[in-house]
Amino acid sequence: MTAPASATQAATAPAAPAPQGATTTTAGRLLALGRTEATLLLRNRTALFMAVAMPLVLMVSLKGILDQQATDHPDLDLHANLVNGVAGMILLFVVYYNLTTAYVARRGDLVLKRLRTGEARDLEILGGTALPSVVLGLLECTVVGVAGATRLDLPAPVNPLLMAAGLLLGIGLLIALAAVTSAVTKTVETAGITTLPLLLFAQLGSGLLIPLETMPDGLAAACRALPTTPAFQLLRLGWFGTDGSEPPAGFLGTWPEALPHLALGAAWLAVSVWAARRWFRWEPRR
Repeated sequence: MTAPASATQAATAPAAPAPQGATTTTAGRLLALGRTEATLLLRNRTALFMAVAMPLVLMVSLKGILDQQATDHPDLDLHANLVNGVAGMILLFVVYYNLTTAYVARRGDLVLKRLRTGEARDLEILGGTALPSVVLGLLECTVVGVAGATRLDLPAPVNPLLMAAGLLLGIGLLIALAAVTSAVTKTVETAGITTLPLLLFAQLGSGLLIPLETMPDGLAAACRALPTTPAFQLLRLGWFGTDGSEPPAGFLGTWPEALPHLALGAAWLAVSVWAARRWFRWEPRR
């Protein structure tokens, strides 16, 4: 998963100067950093094209995989797994992978080190760098949701609050994990290697490519404990009223089923944030 030459060059380009204006507040500094990062993303035409085209490619490929699994599992909810799987993979690639390369590139150019000498706080620097990837990921998830609702005739979300909680947990977790992964990634070119373990575990073990309800009970229980599983399960539970382990429930009935996912997701988020604060590197090793 090595980045193309054009993507690498754009990702490692020096950051543009922060826009002038009202940057004395947290929101102003986040927006200024986000605009600068968005400018670099727009210059990276290859990465931008892949990010925009990814939902269509993933939906087609994932549908073929799920159709094969439905042969052995007639009760499998193909539409629920399709929308949930595509949304999860969008967050993995657009937020986690893109952000890992962005952190590594900005560190290598000493941009992060220079930003720390200004008025921006550490969390603002990390959040501002993450802002374009997060916005793009949310936009693509929205497109997938709207397309799924109209083209697949899906029901209205059962519990939008749980969907929002799943998105917040998932995005926060992936930002923190991107920061942790960047600490062991020397160059943008090697990001394809260092991000591969989490990408594979999340796709294969968090119900994106292989629905958890098709796994043996012991393996499914282990996969439910993975860091990314609670957030993705909350998305599915909030929309369809079930995570696949129980019959569909209404708005009130989804909360008892969601509590274990919320607790485990919050715990993994806390661990990931601690690890990011502990190991994130602001400048290259000499």
